[in-house]
Amino acid sequence: MLYLVPTPIGNLEDMTFRAVKILRAVDLILAEDTRTSKKLLNHYEINVPLRSHHAHNEHGTTPGLVEHLQGGATIALISDAGTPAISDPGFYLVRECVKNDIKVECLPGATAIIPALAASGLPCDKFHFEGFLPHKKGRQTRVKYLAELENTFALYESPHRIGKCLTQLAEFCGAERNAVVCRELTKLHEEVRRGTLVELAAHFSGQKTKGEIVVVVAGK
Repeated sequence: MLYLVPTPIGNLEDMTFRAVKILRAVDLILAEDTRTSKKLLNHYEINVPLRSHHAHNEHGTTPGLVEHLQGGATIALISDAGTPAISDPGFYLVRECVKNDIKVECLPGATAIIPALAASGLPCDKFHFEGFLPHKKGRQTRVKYLAELENTFALYESPHRIGKCLTQLAEFCGAERNAVVCRELTKLHEEVRRGTLVELAAHFSGQKTKGEIVVVVAGK
């Protein structure tokens, strides 16, 4: 059986009791970055074999993992933060498990997109989640598509591209479109900044930004 186990996006206390229980009970834990995950596992005194599983090696390691699961092993997959397979590694392994009739169970838990939407103050009964925009090819096409959506949309962005991202959104969505930038959610320096796209673009273009970022934008 394969467990998908969400891990905190920042605050280690956001780990659920069930997640800790599962991670202590499995035969193997797959981690996006073992150095990052080791800190979490040590915090909760979880001493289970840990193996690297990420976008660069998953095609090579998955067949062996499927065989291991078919032999009766229980494996947990975690990412650096949040829920595996949501803008993180995991989809390929899950798909191969499904193809081979291996049971897959995902625990509910942390993901950055939901707290950002809920705290944004923008309508979130219906929304579009974009994940990460393309870095170059196809980026403008996606921004134009998002600009026409009637519902609130949200995306992830890296700190060194946030100024450019907000400037592009202001260009195609309109300078006065309301938006919210959520940075470092649940962490010590959490920031939720609201304003129009042009205001946010001016703010984040003029400073060095760090941390994980979610951008939430009002629909057309």
